[in-house]
Amino acid sequence: MPSAEETTVHQDRPVVPPTRRDEIAAAGSELIGGPVGRWAWYGSSWLTPVRVVALVAIGMFALGMAQKMPCYDWAWFRGTSSQYTHACYSDIPHLFLGRGFSDDLVPYFDRLNGDMEYLEYPVLTGVFMEVASWLTPGGSIQYREQMYWMVNAGMLMICAAVIAVCVARTHRRRPWDALLVALAPAFALTATINWDLFAVALTAAAMLMWSRGRALAFGILIGLATAAKLYPVLLLGPLLVLCWRAGKLREFGTALLGTAGAWLVVNLPVMVLAPEGWKKFYTFSQERSVDFGSFWLIITQRTGKSLDVGTVNTYAMLLMLLACAGIGALALSAPRRPRFAQLAFLVVAAFILTNKVYSPQYVLWLVPLAALARPRWRDFLIWQACEVMYYLGIWMYLAYTTSGDDHRGLPTEGYQLAIAVHLLGTLYLCALIVRDILKPERDGVRSDGSDDPSGGVLDGAADVFVLGQATRPAQHTAQAVEGPRVEWGVRPPGAA
Repeated sequence: MPSAEETTVHQDRPVVPPTRRDEIAAAGSELIGGPVGRWAWYGSSWLTPVRVVALVAIGMFALGMAQKMPCYDWAWFRGTSSQYTHACYSDIPHLFLGRGFSDDLVPYFDRLNGDMEYLEYPVLTGVFMEVASWLTPGGSIQYREQMYWMVNAGMLMICAAVIAVCVARTHRRRPWDALLVALAPAFALTATINWDLFAVALTAAAMLMWSRGRALAFGILIGLATAAKLYPVLLLGPLLVLCWRAGKLREFGTALLGTAGAWLVVNLPVMVLAPEGWKKFYTFSQERSVDFGSFWLIITQRTGKSLDVGTVNTYAMLLMLLACAGIGALALSAPRRPRFAQLAFLVVAAFILTNKVYSPQYVLWLVPLAALARPRWRDFLIWQACEVMYYLGIWMYLAYTTSGDDHRGLPTEGYQLAIAVHLLGTLYLCALIVRDILKPERDGVRSDGSDDPSGGVLDGAADVFVLGQATRPAQHTAQAVEGPRVEWGVRPPGAA
């Protein structure tokens, strides 16, 4: 007989109880009294799973802000090394001064003094930065830098709550999976390093819209997200392959038009009126040399030879195309059509692994996708541990290189090990997701009979084009409960 937890119904399907299906979740729940009992009653409490997840996300974000306090108080403004030894560096206060916001310069239109001629961020992120500068009060330059970071942190906290809520609502029956996002340590540590969280929030909202079958809204949000950061456009690739396999190309076309339209609405005015400033993001991305966090840097440091930027760009593009071709072949030949979140994670991870730079905040791109693609606490925490090690590694390495003859921090070999740990952790999660695709019975999301909760029009759709021996979804669909169907409230025949 189902428990009260399992009969807490969202529409006509029960909510999946995480403490019954994940041993790490069950063990962690001991801190708050243990797994929910069989006869637990939720009643009509206002503390719904979505609200709990949002509150936890805000709490963890606040802890991440507290971790930056040594820098907020003094380390950002007194020398270079201190902000690294305290592992609390952020681009936000430095770029307030370095990109002309303190002088009320208009991004993309006004030329900057220094080595960077124009703001090197996409247009919508530039708008986010500019709005934050309008909300920053006056005072000394140090006070204004502090307040600029604080204003941005407040705006990014809203983004964090939006991400948590969207992930909780994307898989209707699995709202508690969003706790993976809310409690992710790397998420809290990197949230206020840069402005990536804005694009991540738009992408999470887009995933929610697609799961509801709203292709146009998905496209518009992906277009806006791409206008804030380049990576969200990568999601269109796996979506094209999945829609091709399911015969839903019309819906994909709607999403594509929405993406192009939204991106153009944001970019076209700046593209026409300030072309030099607008293209700075794209030229900077092309001209940027091999930088922190990439396996290209390991090659450079181990060989002692500088790699030509053009050559690295070419090889990185070829590796990315090969990875995308492999993901596409996997999507079309898998025994069951992969879930959208699984392929989205793989393609973004491929971009991160092959790119010539990996900033520590890039982990934010993957956290919501990981929670949807592989909602298993053990594997998620292993990956997060690798990312936290890299987070500490890069700051300790920068402390080592900026502390002069003292050499306080992590030497080059230690930083190379931190990069390798990050790469192996991401590859580990990718391997598990590929295994789930090849063996759909191992996929925890599908173990209760679901097909693709984040798939929208793809959820439960029949295949029209496959490669190899791929079979229809119904042949692999697991059953949530075996045995006779129970009609609640109906007296069995012969009962007194």
